[in-house]
Amino acid sequence: MFVPTEVIGHRGLGRGTVDGLLENTPESFAAAAAAGASWVEVDVRRSADDVLLAYHNAALPDGRLVVDLPAAECRAAGVATLDEVLDAVPAHVGLDVDVKTVLEDAVDAPARRTVALLAPYLRRQARLRRLFVCSFDPSVVLAVREQAPGVATAWMPFVRNPVDQAVAGAAGLGCELVAIDARSFGLAGEPERPGRRSAEETVEAAHRAGLRVVSWCPGPADSVRLAAAGMDAVVVDDVPGTVRALAAAASASARPAG
Repeated sequence: MFVPTEVIGHRGLGRGTVDGLLENTPESFAAAAAAGASWVEVDVRRSADDVLLAYHNAALPDGRLVVDLPAAECRAAGVATLDEVLDAVPAHVGLDVDVKTVLEDAVDAPARRTVALLAPYLRRQARLRRLFVCSFDPSVVLAVREQAPGVATAWMPFVRNPVDQAVAGAAGLGCELVAIDARSFGLAGEPERPGRRSAEETVEAAHRAGLRVVSWCPGPADSVRLAAAGMDAVVVDDVPGTVRALAAAASASARPAG
């Protein structure tokens, strides 16, 4: 799936607004690909009329819940549909789909649940490009396995979740990948935390378990450090900076000693 260490553009070119481009928009995804990202990460959630949208937060800036609004109102507020985003992502760029389930997924008819609406997209995209699905919700992993067989899944534990639980949990769920917040490894300059495994030990154990390891969201310097530990991919907010940093580190390591 990866030729380590690959760069995944977080919500496109990066979280928030980067170089004037708003996250999770077609323009941001196209810019991430142009900047050298070999993958992009898109957040997906559903509207009141069962249209899939590319949007991270549960609510619009004015407080209205996305799941309570028809897609037309969301689009009027600047939210892109998943179809619009997919049209902007070149076929050679991989797709990391972050599924944002909602409270209504617990009670609505199974066919209306976020992952059920997404499954046809996953089956189509799996024939066109490299693809995996990640989510904080472990039930998404099980649903994807049933509704889009063959699509790789990643469990994504929460911020600073212990790496032991992250790796063991992903392996126990039968995932192909584990997605770990960079802060769980400890960021550059932070003091060592007693009992925390090193990045090298964590990645090596995950690989032995058959898992690829993705980390979100390290900066360029931490991306280089994680790449040296064997990280398969990094989901980043600074795509061009991380691409340059990884290329420089690879060039330096390839130079003959002396």
